[in-house]
Amino acid sequence: MTAPARVAAYDALRAIVAGTVDLPAALALSRTRLDDERDRALTADIVTGTLRWQRSLDFLIEHFTRRPLSRFDVEVVIVLRLSLYQLLHLDRVPASAVVDDAVDLTRYARKTSASGFVNAVLRTVLRQRHRLPLPRRPDAGDRAAALAYLGITHAHPDWLVARWLDRHGFEATERWVRFNNETPRLTLRVNTLRARRDEVAAALAGEGVETEPTRYAPDGLVVTAGNALAPPHAGRFVVQDEASQLVSLAVGAQPGERVLDLCASPGGKTLAMAADMRDTGLLAACDVRVRRVQLLRETVRPAGAVCVRLVHVAAAGPLPFAPRFDRVLVDAPCSGLGTIRRDPDIRWRRTERDLVVFARDQLALLERAAAAVRPGGRLVYATCSSEPEENEAVVDAFLAGRSEFRSLDLRRDGPRSLTAILDERGRLRTLPFAHGLEAFFAAALVRRGTI
Repeated sequence: MTAPARVAAYDALRAIVAGTVDLPAALALSRTRLDDERDRALTADIVTGTLRWQRSLDFLIEHFTRRPLSRFDVEVVIVLRLSLYQLLHLDRVPASAVVDDAVDLTRYARKTSASGFVNAVLRTVLRQRHRLPLPRRPDAGDRAAALAYLGITHAHPDWLVARWLDRHGFEATERWVRFNNETPRLTLRVNTLRARRDEVAAALAGEGVETEPTRYAPDGLVVTAGNALAPPHAGRFVVQDEASQLVSLAVGAQPGERVLDLCASPGGKTLAMAADMRDTGLLAACDVRVRRVQLLRETVRPAGAVCVRLVHVAAAGPLPFAPRFDRVLVDAPCSGLGTIRRDPDIRWRRTERDLVVFARDQLALLERAAAAVRPGGRLVYATCSSEPEENEAVVDAFLAGRSEFRSLDLRRDGPRSLTAILDERGRLRTLPFAHGLEAFFAAALVRRGTI
């Protein structure tokens, strides 16, 4: 009998390849089909790992079969991918079980005629797994070899690693792609409206969950052992990457202020700002989709933040607000290329052409948000993108057309905790090779004048 986790992994990958669901939705669906938590964990590992290493796996499939992928049925490719991932990257899974299940999965996928072929390919790879024909680390100055090594061996698209190589050099780019292929630890942000970080850490320790403080974010905890999500946490914390936690520090919300969070869902930054405001004043948290507003509600309600008001706004047109907000955060929808470690299939879903489209929409959103900022108020633009078209280029284009706004240097006008992650213009910029964090960006602007 085929292991339930591998069947669930196959079905999830098949749905993702077909474009019917994204990775989070596929994993959520697979969890409903599996009763054993160990099966759920293995399924998630196989699916995310297969997507993470997809280009390397495809290279090996083509090498050992001497055929292009286009010659195979997609179902067979998926079985080979997920099986190769287990053979090459999961040492706790017996190789014989992987190969046997691969043959059974081929039949499950109604490709019985390919079962002998799949068996032969996997056994060939198994015999040669300690001398795989992947591109080796290149000599200095060989750009073509560097791109092959970074792109194929470390499973990233050529266009993206070429950009990083040109901006940051080979050593930094190599650290970046290695970072993206690590399995990330769970990171929490403590809800300081309910408890201090050390109190939550002690409570989790009592529940068998080990944590350590985040390096830069003042309210974060990294889970190093145990399942922090198993016991009820009653709004004590939210799951939020450390780089994401830092964005709210650039906003600098203060008690009693009016704050607008324009793209607020799922609500981690909203709660951080509510805590900075000591739950006083007004924090309008908005989103354009009803489902996202509901998700926002599910985050905010257990946290007990009474200053937050949820607002469903239209996707276009003027915002329903007067220019009275002290702080406005635009956490803009973006390519997500800074979060490849957490969402590995993004690297395969995005193209270089997408950056132009995202940048156009981001500039329009920033223009829209600017109307809600009072004179003397702060406008913060943030993304989880690594690419300049979506980051400084958007901010600079906005400033070029809006003389009433100027850039704020967070080295002078931000908290000291941000100093280590600010660039030469005083903008927040986290980089995997420099900070060990996902690539996030935030720029603070101020509207000239006084009330």
